[in-house]
Parts: sequence; structure tokens; C-alpha cells
Amino acid sequence: MNVALLINGADVQARGNATFERKDPVTGQVASTAAAASVEDVNAACEAAAAAFPAWSATGPNDRRKILLKAADMLEAKTPDFIKLVMEETGGTGPWGGFNVYFAAKLLREAACMTTMIHGEVIPSDKPGCLAMGYRQPVGVCVGMAPWNAPVILGMRAVAMPLACGNTVVMKASETCPATHMLIGKVLQEACLPKGVINVITHAREDAPKVVEALIAHPAVRRINFTGSSHVGRIVAQIAAKYLKPVLLELGGKAPLLVLDDANIDDAVNGAAFGAFMHQGQICMSTERIIVDNKIADAFVNKLAAKANALPYGDPRGKVVLGSLVSMQAADRMDDLLKDAVGKGAKVVAGGKRDGTIWSATLLDNVNPQMKIYREESFGPVKSIIRVDGDDEAVSVANDTEYGLASAVFSENIQRAMGVAKRIQSGICHINGPTVSDEPQMPFGGTKDSGYGRFGGTAGIAEFTELRWITIESHQHYPF
Repeated sequence: MNVALLINGADVQARGNATFERKDPVTGQVASTAAAASVEDVNAACEAAAAAFPAWSATGPNDRRKILLKAADMLEAKTPDFIKLVMEETGGTGPWGGFNVYFAAKLLREAACMTTMIHGEVIPSDKPGCLAMGYRQPVGVCVGMAPWNAPVILGMRAVAMPLACGNTVVMKASETCPATHMLIGKVLQEACLPKGVINVITHAREDAPKVVEALIAHPAVRRINFTGSSHVGRIVAQIAAKYLKPVLLELGGKAPLLVLDDANIDDAVNGAAFGAFMHQGQICMSTERIIVDNKIADAFVNKLAAKANALPYGDPRGKVVLGSLVSMQAADRMDDLLKDAVGKGAKVVAGGKRDGTIWSATLLDNVNPQMKIYREESFGPVKSIIRVDGDDEAVSVANDTEYGLASAVFSENIQRAMGVAKRIQSGICHINGPTVSDEPQMPFGGTKDSGYGRFGGTAGIAEFTELRWITIESHQHYPF
């Protein structure tokens, strides 16, 4: 599939007709050939968004809502197209691609609801006859940088709320799934967004540093949101700080799932398996550390290992639960983590099988802090089991990481579980539910090296609007 840039409502080739290829991680065949944007192309996209901003920001909330709701319906109608692209570009399974579209449509509908929820307030003033207001208004051009792992969900999340708030957008597509991300832009354009309101840039991997800096540096850009690794997020934040521009970061995770000694073991097994192996563990919220109390550890591990061993894996075009990892490098990393852990005393209790970029669901028992997998985000289907004695040690292990995005606690005693949840350093915690969970209206984001700021619902409005103080005054008395 050939992918052009989307700038000011038109398909545009990159300067010099530069292109790059994305290959199917399973077959090695070319999945898409996309335009490789230059700095000049980036500037053209930002200028198109800036030119479109005055009219779009003045568009009434119900007119914006109508367009976003139409886009949600059109997105769902293209589900087969998205599924095909997700499988070919990222190695995800068909059900994962379909779920991406389903949830992205929900994101659009939630954003549409928010167009009339952009509230200000009247603030009491000490000045006689003064009406003082906290007033929210759109900021201008927003840049959204989306990753490949949940490409339709996270691509849509990068743009939906900024658009709902009256901003215009330049979306930087991932070089891993340029066709998938471009199709999002096409859907929004076909839903009658005015020219320039949504622009999409694709770029070669080696051009990422200059493309990102150009996007952030452009004078018209007033907000940036980035979802991806903590390493790259730190770079984005540093560049944004140089230009004094706010940035919303949703970064990596090392999500702990705590199984207390009074947990329902079957429920905990099901939650752990889903959180650990959904989309091959390539989700920022994926369960990375299964922390289980020694009193029930043997029974829990036996049941979880049996479930993991039963999960089918293979080519994502087949009837499998686990498809392909995104690249051969990602698959090689699983080998490295597994060999390091086994060499330091861990035991493989499930899986451990590999075929190219495809890995079986794999569990390592008796993981300890000397192993790389204890601290490093695996972002794959090789997962740690850590045995502990009591709640205090469970919480200590859960917090023994620089990350803080999602977490979970399983216990039959809700008060006990709530007490543990409050002590876990994470932006999200689910009691008796998996670490992988999201709803469009919820405040989604992390702490520590997992980023800052919140997507979702009214929390998202605060990120993509400017809060101003405006007064209406009359007959004031002055000292001179």
C-alpha cells in the first residue's frame, strides 16, 4: 500500500518524492510504502493547521460533535481495512485489530460528548462591579505522536480530544504503521473536517529526530501529546521544555499484579493471563510482574502455567491468541531476558518456545532483583512471577520500579485490597481486575517514569485548552 502525506486536505508527496518501506514482521514482505517527510513538509503541515485554526475554533460545539460522531460511524465501517493493516504492519491478530477500531470509535464518541463540557467558572472578585471568569478556550495547533502497538486506539486518542476542544492537529504517524495511522486521518477528513484541521505526517525512522524537533519547534504548535517509550518520551519532554511548550506523556510501564493470600485464585489466574498475554504483552498496561503471596503461590502458579500453555500462538492470520511480535529485534530481546533470568535461577514454568517473531506465552517463576527482567520492561510475552511474604513485601516489590502506570490487586477483602491499592505508586489500579483496562471517559495516565498528564473525559479537556482569567469591569476607582 502506498501512503502519501495528508496536508491541508490533500495527498502530498514528500519533498524529493522520498519514501520508506514497512515490512510485515511475519512474512518479510513489504506491507506499506510511505512518504518520508522532510522538515519542509512538517512546516507545511503545521502552517496548514494554523491557517485552519481560526475557523475551526469558532465552530459551534454541536457542529464539531456532529462531525466526530459521523467519523466514528465511518471508522467502524472500515473495520476490515484496519484489521488487514494491523496484521500486515504490526503482526497483531485480527481480533486485536477489530478491538482497536471498536475502542477508537468509542474514543471519538466520548470526545464528541465533551464538546459541550468545556466549562469555565465565575470567580468572586473583591472589586465592586467586576465580573471575573475562569474561561477555557482552544490553544491552537496540537501535535499528536502515536505508537504502533495499539495503532488505531492510540492514534485516535492522540487527535480526538484536541479536535473536540476546537484545536487543529498535526499527527505524527509511527514509522512502524504508517498506513494504519494515515487511514485514521482519511476517515476524519471524509467525515467533513475542514481542510487543514487534521494533517498526518509519515517519516522514515532515521528522520525521526529532525521531524520531532521541527514539529515541536514550529511557532504555531501550542501543545504536544506523545505515547511511547519512556526513553523517547524523555527526549520529547526535553525538546518541549526548550521551547516552553506543555506536553502530555503516556509512557512505558512495568505493571504489577498483586495476588494476596485471600485472593480467588481462579479469578486472579484469568486476570493475570489476560493482562500478561493480550497482544503478546505489547501494551503499556501489560502485566509485567505477577507478585503472589507464598501461602498460595504453588496453587496459583500451577493453574496460571496450565492456562498459559494452552494459549494458541502463531501467524496472526490464523485462529490464535498470541500473534507476532512487532520485529525480529523484539523477539530476540525475549531470548535475552529469558536466558539471563534462567542463568540466575529462574524457572520456566510455561512456554519458552519461539518461531521467528512468534513467541508462546512464557512464565518465569522465582524471579529476583538480580535478573534483567525484574526491572526492564519486556514488552513481550515473557513474564515474571515473584513470590513474597505478606502485603508489605508485595507493595514494596510493586513499587520497586521507576515506572508507575497500571497495577492490580486481587483479594476477597475489598477494604484490605483498597488499602494496598492506595500504597501502590501508579496512576491506575484495578481491584480484582486485570492491569490491561481502559475506558474513554476515565483519567488515563501514569506517575514516575510512566509520564504525566491525563487523557480521557474531562481530564483531557484540561490538557487541550487554555484556562484564562477574563474580567468585565465598570466604574473603577483608581489612586491617581
